Amino acid sequence: MSALIRSRRRLGALVITSSLVVSGLGVALLAAPADAASTDVLITEVYGGGGNTGAAYTNDFVELTNNSSAPVDVSGWSIQYASAAGSTWQVTNLTGTIAPGAAYLVQEGAGAGNGQPMPTPNVSGGIAMSATAGKVALVTNQTALACGATCHADAGVKDYIGYGTATDFETAAAPGLSNSTSAARVDASTDTDNNGADFAAGNPSPGTVTSTPTEPPVDAKIHDIQGAAHLSPLAGKAVKNVTGVVTAKSSNGFWFQDPQPDTDPATSEGVFVFTSSAPTVAVGDALTVQGTVAEFRPGGSGGTDNLTTTEITNPTITVTGTASVPAPTIVGPGGRVPPSTVIDDDSNGDVETTSTAFDPANDGLDFWESLEGMWLGINQPEVTGPTSSFRELSVVPAGSSVRTVRGGILLQKTDSNPERVLLDDVLTPIPDAKTGDKLAGVVPGVLDYSFGNFKFLPTQTPTVIDGGVQRETAQRSSPLQVSVATFNVENLDPSDGEAKFDGLAQAVVKNLAAPDILGLEEVQDNDGATNSGNPAANLTLDMLVAAIQKAGGPKYAYRQIDPVNNQEGGEPGGNIRVAFMYRTDKPVKFVDRPGGGSTVPTTITTDRFGRPHLSSSPGRVDPANPAWEATRVPLAGEFTWHGQSMFVVVNHFSSKGGDDPLWGRTQPPMQVTAAKRHQQAESVRGFVDQILAKDKGANVIVLGDLNDFDWSETADILVGSGKTSLIDMPRTLPLPERYSYVFEGNSQILDQILVSRNLQPASTYDVVHMNAEFPDQISDHDPQVVRVIPLPSWVH
Repeated sequence: MSALIRSRRRLGALVITSSLVVSGLGVALLAAPADAASTDVLITEVYGGGGNTGAAYTNDFVELTNNSSAPVDVSGWSIQYASAAGSTWQVTNLTGTIAPGAAYLVQEGAGAGNGQPMPTPNVSGGIAMSATAGKVALVTNQTALACGATCHADAGVKDYIGYGTATDFETAAAPGLSNSTSAARVDASTDTDNNGADFAAGNPSPGTVTSTPTEPPVDAKIHDIQGAAHLSPLAGKAVKNVTGVVTAKSSNGFWFQDPQPDTDPATSEGVFVFTSSAPTVAVGDALTVQGTVAEFRPGGSGGTDNLTTTEITNPTITVTGTASVPAPTIVGPGGRVPPSTVIDDDSNGDVETTSTAFDPANDGLDFWESLEGMWLGINQPEVTGPTSSFRELSVVPAGSSVRTVRGGILLQKTDSNPERVLLDDVLTPIPDAKTGDKLAGVVPGVLDYSFGNFKFLPTQTPTVIDGGVQRETAQRSSPLQVSVATFNVENLDPSDGEAKFDGLAQAVVKNLAAPDILGLEEVQDNDGATNSGNPAANLTLDMLVAAIQKAGGPKYAYRQIDPVNNQEGGEPGGNIRVAFMYRTDKPVKFVDRPGGGSTVPTTITTDRFGRPHLSSSPGRVDPANPAWEATRVPLAGEFTWHGQSMFVVVNHFSSKGGDDPLWGRTQPPMQVTAAKRHQQAESVRGFVDQILAKDKGANVIVLGDLNDFDWSETADILVGSGKTSLIDMPRTLPLPERYSYVFEGNSQILDQILVSRNLQPASTYDVVHMNAEFPDQISDHDPQVVRVIPLPSWVH
């Protein structure tokens, strides 16, 4: 803008600057150099949509640039902001020096957490700027402006921009903005003191001296914009004469599609137009759109694992008539058939930079990308997982393979099921449905992407066809068999209320047939998430014991060890842990041996006959091992059944939280949490080896929520090798029955029971499918039960 001290009035093209000086009897009119455009520091970019829905970045920002050949010290300066018609100015103080040609980034307030993370700013403030209209001043002092609503000519103002409907500006206002657009100088080195001419709306670029593109918009079709790639070949460019028909609307934009597609199936014919506020177009309108092509990465500050979606921002929309919405492109038999096994096999890192081919015929990631924004239909989609709390529902087209016995789809080591897609409730409610159901007719919608998944957005609520799947019940054990179960009770504590305890009790009594021994995971302390400092869980377990009796079940006793407060992961304050319950009316007995504690390891001792025992029962396994940091320490218990010893270890290994999503930007996905589970498996395997070293025929059962698959290295480590290897009971099932959990529509094993080899021949085993496939769950895991006959070691 102009020089440091000025008082200006504009008369057409004439700028008059005046200062009266009184000296004796004379009055002189002195000219000041205030009207010259700034030759050093300018405001080069302003963005107020930070963190909002559809935001490009998490924070508002103002960018300055030093166009001089010498450093400029801005210590004592400030950035100030007022609303479009406001007279009160908020201040962010500046510090430091701006080098010649360098950008200086002033980070301001954050919205709701949407958008990409900001680059490191030079200074941070907390001003919440308007996304659409406002006033920003670069001031050479740090005192809030007192000039009211009109301050562009104030003496302390170094540079100034009014944007949108601002009532004050230099000559003319800069364009109105949105959550996805900033006002940037057309030429970062030029200041004509005309905000309307000097600034244009475009994609934000904080901390980078980037002029807004001045090249004229290019004619483009939607398939030109989408291109045969994950990123648009026209990203950042202005486009015009983009034609299509509106297929669907959201609260901040609309999808439209070219009814005259090209012949390349790799290029999508639909795209989202971001309008920031509710669009005024109607479904069926024929349009011509002009705007800027942008790649939006959804997911807020945590969205760096997400792919981008291509959209047109800052649009100018012309309705040219009405037209029939094109028939939806069918996904599945009779239409575009998705790949059946591979998500991506030609990338090594960021698919946007390392992919060697865009291959929709082979790679699921590329297949769905080639349909992004398009108007699609799935004929009688089959439900592979229950409606989630986020109102998402996983479906596959008819005819998909590797199905479970109850209509799910099985996750395997070499098959991540790329035919899956999640229905989401962005445009219409999603009904409750369970695994094995179908949806009636052709379900129409548009394809989007968010939170690590492609999302199919229906435009009308689908009708559910009941698949008839019922909750399973386990068979009862014979008088010679002891039944041992594992059950993740999902953060159970007294505040969950009577309904949850009664539901769990019904599951134990009816669905699990009241097992003799029950290993529990996710038992919380008596006050749940309240961080009281007291980790005791006796009230939680007493309530479950009472609920089981109320449901007509037997009397259970329990054993557990309180963890060190807030040291073992899970919900803060909840003190999650594992525990044993066992029936008091059966021949199963718990061998109580004192000495156990939260930090005390149980070891293996022998009696005078050389038979192994636990030094403390219940006792914790290897609690000082770093593998258990912020993770539940396993609990070992010594039992007898008709006098025969049994050793049971209940586990809850580290979660997969933090691993790359299957449908993420990084391919192949990195399982960063796996190494810790491997260490945990080695710890438990070492404990089992100590028992079997004393008696290779000992009756050992290892069970719990291992947070890893039956084909994983974690499971391999626990199994071991040779004569002391354990039998992983899920691996004894046929493939279509190997699952205890459903995540994003993939049926998979996370909970496991492993038994010593001597127990397996006379055993029977069930995964009791009663939770994971249903939207009304009392836990997100299915319990499991094994029935074995413990024998004295000399029999083996």
